Amino acid sequence: MADPAGWRHLAGYLSRDQQAALLAGIRTVISGASLYPPTMPRTGKPFSVRMTNCGTLGWVSDATGGYRYQATHPVTGQPWPPMPTVPVKLWDSVTSYPAGPEACLVNFYSDEAKLGLHQDRDEDEFAAPVVSVSLGDSCLFRVGENVREGRTTSMKLKSGDVVILGGDGRLAFHGVDRIYPATSALLRNGGRINLTLRRVTRPA
Repeated sequence: MADPAGWRHLAGYLSRDQQAALLAGIRTVISGASLYPPTMPRTGKPFSVRMTNCGTLGWVSDATGGYRYQATHPVTGQPWPPMPTVPVKLWDSVTSYPAGPEACLVNFYSDEAKLGLHQDRDEDEFAAPVVSVSLGDSCLFRVGENVREGRTTSMKLKSGDVVILGGDGRLAFHGVDRIYPATSALLRNGGRINLTLRRVTRPA
């Protein structure tokens, strides 16, 4: 159901088999572009999540360069692995945007990890939605308005859920307040993987 703010929560959108297929592709990505701890701009404080990317561009953050997209892994200097077909097909199935995603940010949350309220605004193209996919343990997700001081709504996201930030909600503040350990058996050692599909540049 569409929320008046412009975001959608598709609960249980992916079946267990679809989740496993998606996870297999992401494991291949991680084997070629290992997870690493990004750091905050200016302070250099490490995030509590580890991340990597696939696609032609990847989102990164560090003390010197801040938030940005680039074509290479910041630790290895190698190009990001190609995006698997499964997330691309997912993008096509839940959006009507005429061009595909360029970046798939892979965030791994341990039991203690969280992500503060933030906007996805480092892209050049805000007409394209942001598509977020949950795999593994459940989390407490919080989404608000387009200003940090706006009202927020919290919900539990489970493995296989998809959230779409689009329309008036494209720049909604959102974050992850906590992880619920041992709520899914999808990941052998527990934890949560979140995939964020984004279009960075405007199509020609």
